[in-house]
Amino acid sequence: MSLSVPQNGVKGDNEAVIELFVKAGSDGESIGNCPFSQRLFMILWLKGVVFNVTTVDLKRKPADLQNLAPGTHPPFITFNGEVKTDVNKIEEFLEDVLSPPKYMKLAARHPESNTAGMDIFAKFSAYIKNSKPDANEGLERGLLKTLQKLDEYLISPLPDEIDHNSMDDVKVSSRKFLDGDDMTLADCNLLPKLHIVKVVTKKYRGFEIPKDMTGIWKYLSNAYTREEFTNTCPSDKEIEIAYAYVAKRLTK
Repeated sequence: MSLSVPQNGVKGDNEAVIELFVKAGSDGESIGNCPFSQRLFMILWLKGVVFNVTTVDLKRKPADLQNLAPGTHPPFITFNGEVKTDVNKIEEFLEDVLSPPKYMKLAARHPESNTAGMDIFAKFSAYIKNSKPDANEGLERGLLKTLQKLDEYLISPLPDEIDHNSMDDVKVSSRKFLDGDDMTLADCNLLPKLHIVKVVTKKYRGFEIPKDMTGIWKYLSNAYTREEFTNTCPSDKEIEIAYAYVAKRLTK
């Protein structure tokens, strides 16, 4: 599947020709489960640049794609015909070349926003891949601990939310995302992973992020209202299919 984003966008004469290649879903066409693909998809969407998206069926990788990026799996991009394959370097490159005043700056202003929730996906992977019942409780506690740390960051006011000249003490942050009311590179990295954690743990472990983690639930709810997230996200069913053989049954 190939489409232009935004679909009503018109590319100017001097604009770069950008194509994003992402993992295809189980049908070979829809968006597949890959947080790194979604991360780059979100960045380009948030930048407001016109670009093309091609989903790549890893089971039937076309010959022209193998020639374009031999030995490379999605995600990768071509920028004016030049192939770029390292996700972190692509992020840095896009932030550098798609810069103000024409394009939004997406870097977080607070360094802590870049590391918030960084341990969650590793703890989730250990939890979901475990097949030993006696290890399950400890791994679940480890996941909960990292989620709690993220929740605390999300509900804690950022420095610029605190008015030191005011008598009122701001105890709970009112921001929508990690670094403020606007999505940043930090959200593009964390949100796809956090959504996978929510979907997969419920399906294969009957685990739900505790409702009292109001910071995380508000964060996810805000993401679900944004087309930059929802239109780049695989379906829940696609995520469940991707983890059908990864998630281990607890067996004695």
